[in-house]
Amino acid sequence: MAHIIDDDMIEYVGILAKLELDHEEREAAKKDMGRMLDYIDQLNELDTAGVEPMSHVFPVHNVFREDVVENGDDRENILKNAPDSKDGAFKVPKTVE
Repeated sequence: MAHIIDDDMIEYVGILAKLELDHEEREAAKKDMGRMLDYIDQLNELDTAGVEPMSHVFPVHNVFREDVVENGDDRENILKNAPDSKDGAFKVPKTVE
């Protein structure tokens, strides 16, 4: 089924996409959009009965680890790397007067 994309449609899509297309670009966009819609029609002809909907082609699993604090109470060793410290914290130069 051939889709005919007219100049009004290209103008509307250009406004939505905030594109300024010259004449050659409009003609190319018409052909491209027609091919895309033809391909969608071709996909719609496939029998998808019994096919489960999916969001990804490959199975996706949660790969995040549990947020567990490890070595969180090692302040003294951490402050050994600081050029200067005060009251158990990094001491930095004053930045606001």
